[in-house]
Amino acid sequence: MTKAFDLTGKVALVTGANTGIGQGIALALAEAGADLALVGHLTPDETIAKASALGRRVEYVEANLLSIEPIKEVVDEVFSRLGSIGILVNNAGIIRREDAIDFSEQDWDDVMNINLKTVFFMSQAVGRYMIARGRGKIINIASMLSFQGGIRVPSYTASKSGVAGITRLLANEWAANGINVNAIAPGYIATDNTAQLRGDADRSRAILDRIPAERWGTPEDMGGAAVFLASAAADYVNGHVLAVDGGWLAR
Repeated sequence: MTKAFDLTGKVALVTGANTGIGQGIALALAEAGADLALVGHLTPDETIAKASALGRRVEYVEANLLSIEPIKEVVDEVFSRLGSIGILVNNAGIIRREDAIDFSEQDWDDVMNINLKTVFFMSQAVGRYMIARGRGKIINIASMLSFQGGIRVPSYTASKSGVAGITRLLANEWAANGINVNAIAPGYIATDNTAQLRGDADRSRAILDRIPAERWGTPEDMGGAAVFLASAAADYVNGHVLAVDGGWLAR
């Protein structure tokens, strides 16, 4: 069974792998044998160093994914350097917090652009190649707010609800072509995006009181789910949103 999880010889394109969940997923894929193409606007020096120490080939492509403009160039560049893309992880994303009554159009557009629009068009660009090959794995990063409404994060909630929707849509269209499209929905994870919540003692306590595991998750907690969905072990998993949440949704 171990062979089913082996990613040796695969190339994984991971967006937003500088820190946090993206870094945790990228390193887990590297540990499972995958070479990496890391895409974002900040050089992921630590991720590169750790993946390289595992003996993996790692390439960094700089791009501002707030716009879909660089997507074609990014995909072409990854192919020119690594020759293929067998796994796509759409992780890059942002969050803006404000009461719905005061939420700005700019904060709405910025979040929707990178969290949803870029996810779709990156999947489309890589999907064309995967369909031609007859195989591939696409993993989107959803959220607890793909299932719930949240508080003070209207564009984030809308974008992550949309991620769940397009994950199912792409699975419906591409499963017959050998492409598995799924998503991971992290629970409350200790990353830069949740620093404000963790810094609020009352809010952090309220969150922890609802999590059966009684702790914030870590980026490393996402690794096993990502390796599973990227591997042959998940060849018959299509359109699924896998919650990795310490039991949050079960409470």
